[in-house]
Amino acid sequence: MRWLWAGPGSLAGLVLLALARLTGGIVRRREGTLEGHGGALGRILSWWGGRSRTIEAIALGHVILARDAQTLDRWRAHERVHVRQWERWGPLFVPAYVFGSLWAWIRGRDPYHMNRFEREARGADRPSDSGA
Repeated sequence: MRWLWAGPGSLAGLVLLALARLTGGIVRRREGTLEGHGGALGRILSWWGGRSRTIEAIALGHVILARDAQTLDRWRAHERVHVRQWERWGPLFVPAYVFGSLWAWIRGRDPYHMNRFEREARGADRPSDSGA
């Protein structure tokens, strides 16, 4: 069921994976997701980020896209949290994410860093206290 619920995001991700592959990017399966990097993805992610922010990686459903292999390695754990968010929120994830950014902005906070979805994902960026 979680695959179907996250399906709209995954469909968009699959289109971008195909574009990445057609332009020399790498696509592979890993731990229940499809990952892609390189090719046109660097330009696409730069365009999406606009002038104010560089998007290094993004999860769309069960698809994780990144600028290059090093960036994918760096952001994989963070993006996997977003995959789980897609599984929970399904097609409501994008509007909920936008609302989270808007809510932070209205309160005078950074719309990216104070977005609840990003705060949750940043927890994956920190090394575990267990030493594992």
